[in-house]
Amino acid sequence: MRAALRVHGALSRGAFAVAVLVSLAVLFTPADGVPFAPPGVDKLVHAGLFALLALTGRWAGIGRSSLGVLLVFYAALSEVFQGMAPLDRSASVADWIADVVGVLLGLLAWERLARGQRRTR
Repeated sequence: MRAALRVHGALSRGAFAVAVLVSLAVLFTPADGVPFAPPGVDKLVHAGLFALLALTGRWAGIGRSSLGVLLVFYAALSEVFQGMAPLDRSASVADWIADVVGVLLGLLAWERLARGQRRTR
């Protein structure tokens, strides 16, 4: 089991790849394909999605600073694209802030998990 959960392993890279694919589907679905949700739920989805990207990205071995910068840029770019005609969704600074919070939470979660893993060795 430890071999499957090690950093840079095939499982970690696969998990990150799946997280990226899920993010593409969630962030770039046209407005008519987005299900109705109560107000505020979209912020939780944004934060959770970017926390997942940060967590799996770190597990896959991507450096903290590089990953953080790339994900914040990806979040901003996704908001720009959401505001464009083909997607017909609304671009939102609040969504971008939720994305950044998610990135920070994911990076923090990884640091805590890694710290705990080092203590158990």
